[in-house]
Amino acid sequence: MMPSREEFVAALAARHGSELQRKFSAARVAVCGLGGLGSNIAIALARAGVGMLHLIDFDCVDLSNLNRQQYFVTQLGMPKTDAMRENLRQIAPYCEVLTDQVRVTAENLPALLAEDEVVCEAFDVPEAKAMLVNGVLEHFPKKWLVAGNGMAGLESANRIQTRRISSHFFLCGDGESDVKECGSLFAARVMACASHQALTVLRILAGA
Repeated sequence: MMPSREEFVAALAARHGSELQRKFSAARVAVCGLGGLGSNIAIALARAGVGMLHLIDFDCVDLSNLNRQQYFVTQLGMPKTDAMRENLRQIAPYCEVLTDQVRVTAENLPALLAEDEVVCEAFDVPEAKAMLVNGVLEHFPKKWLVAGNGMAGLESANRIQTRRISSHFFLCGDGESDVKECGSLFAARVMACASHQALTVLRILAGA
C-alpha cells in the first residue's frame, strides 16, 4: 500500500529533523540538463525530500546514455523529462515535479528560471554550461547557482571538489578533465560530481 504524504514526511523528518525537513520540503530547485549529472542530482534531491524539482531538458533517452544516466531500457526514446518524472514518482511520489522539455537559451533562460530558488547546471556541452552560468549571474545575481565542471575519465574521485566561486555560485568537479581528452564518462565518477552538486544544494537549503 502506498504510504501517505504525512508518513513520507514523518519518515524523512525522523532522519533529518523536523526543522531541516521543513526547509527541504519548502524548496524549489531547477535541474538544467538530465544527463549523467542532472539525472543523479534529481534523484538525490528527491530522496532528501526536496519539495519541488523543476526539470529542464530537450533530449530523449538514448542507448548511449545508459552507461551513466538514471534511466532504463524500457524508457529508450522517451523525453528525459518524462522518464525522470516517472522514475521520481517511484522514489518520492509526493515530490512536485515541474518539467520543461526545451533547450535552454540565453533568450528563454530568464523566464524559465525566474521562480526557482536554486539552479543546478548539469549540461554536457561547455558552451551550454557557460551560457547558463553567465545568464544566471547576469539576470539573477542573488539566485543560488551550483555548476559542474570536470568529471571525465578514471582519475581518482578524490580530485573532485566543491569550490565557492562567489557568494551565491559553487562549482563542483576537478576543473580539468574533458571527455574529448579522457575518452569517456563513467557512472562512478560522474555520480561523484553529481553528489557534490546535490549535497551543495542541500547545504544551501539548510543554511550551512
